[in-house]
Amino acid sequence: MKLPAALTADGLRPRLKWGRLLTPLTFLLVTLGIVILPYARTAGASSLLDIPSTLVGVPAGDDLVRTMSFLTFFGTFVAIYAILTLGLNVQWGYTGILNFGVLAFFLVGANVAAIITKPPASGEYVEYVGGFGDALNIIPALDSSQWFPFLVGLLGAAAACGVLAFFLSIPALRLREDYLAITTIGIAELLRRITIEERWLVNGTRGLPGIPRPLSGWVEPDEYKFVIFGIVVVVLILVFIAVDRGIRSPWGRVLRALREDELTTAASGKNVFAFKSQGFVLGAMIMGVGGAMYGYANSSISPDTFTHFFATFIFWAMLMVGGSGNNKGAILGAYVVWGLWNITLQLQGYDLPAAIGSRIFFIRDFVLGALIVIVLLLRPQGLIPEERRVSIWVERHTRRLRGPPPSPGRADSPSD
Repeated sequence: MKLPAALTADGLRPRLKWGRLLTPLTFLLVTLGIVILPYARTAGASSLLDIPSTLVGVPAGDDLVRTMSFLTFFGTFVAIYAILTLGLNVQWGYTGILNFGVLAFFLVGANVAAIITKPPASGEYVEYVGGFGDALNIIPALDSSQWFPFLVGLLGAAAACGVLAFFLSIPALRLREDYLAITTIGIAELLRRITIEERWLVNGTRGLPGIPRPLSGWVEPDEYKFVIFGIVVVVLILVFIAVDRGIRSPWGRVLRALREDELTTAASGKNVFAFKSQGFVLGAMIMGVGGAMYGYANSSISPDTFTHFFATFIFWAMLMVGGSGNNKGAILGAYVVWGLWNITLQLQGYDLPAAIGSRIFFIRDFVLGALIVIVLLLRPQGLIPEERRVSIWVERHTRRLRGPPPSPGRADSPSD
């Protein structure tokens, strides 16, 4: 049987070449757009044609300060969304659980952290349970009101999402992938409607404004954006290290085996349901941490944020673009997708033709969908494919058995 020309070695070679270039080109283009567009706008450019002229000459100090403020704000939310994408990567990329209900854990994590750190509700238009922030200042000498309530809120968000995921896993993880996806969507929508309709729970449609921020009393308001950026990056690094170490452990290898073949894994004596439940719970806890950091960084929570597009689909887009089964790919996917999202928002500040300016949000969705299609065609594994590594110990043991490599200048002389 003759293969089509596109599937032969000669036909696939150009696609593989472009696939290798796709990752650096995408990163470079997104970075240029994120840096140049806001800088040119602050420098006085009113149209896209004015951008080259703003890049020539010595930049003004105020323009650089405003651009740096934007980039700090952008980086903060990239790190938050990267945390949420890492949680989805644990569930889908490593365990193979098709969770279309990311919204549920994002919502629960953000709201739980908020009601723990906020003071008690007061007033006719503000109603919510909890309000333990004032009571958590247990070490006044160490100014614990600036950090301890937020640590408790972070842990509480992770615990609440973990408990929710555990009870959901009992019936849901016994379903096939398509029914599991439908179930998780339904549960997410149910929780979303409860938070809106039950006003006494988290203030209904008004949301939760005025969420306290960690360490906000230690710095000036104008400088706080750098503090929250540093806090979020530290949390992202800790989550990344924890997930990476866990996935490279024997426990993580069982999760990968489950993703590839559940029957074979069960035949080797592993409890399939227990390991799937553990992966689902861990991913949900990480999503809860991301939701808590979102509430702290944004200082408010609105029900309009928790839509299926913004709170579920966009994280799937980040994971598919970055690379499922690779933690670095999940972070890169968050950077690229949220970068494209912000580039379209920056374009609104320029004088665009009416046909484009009035449709910029639809163009944004089109560009995001086109990016997914391009990545799937040229780089099906994502911008950073999964590393085919069994374990660090096995690699070290294999290298030890093979022995040291021969030196470059040494060659075996022919025997006489």
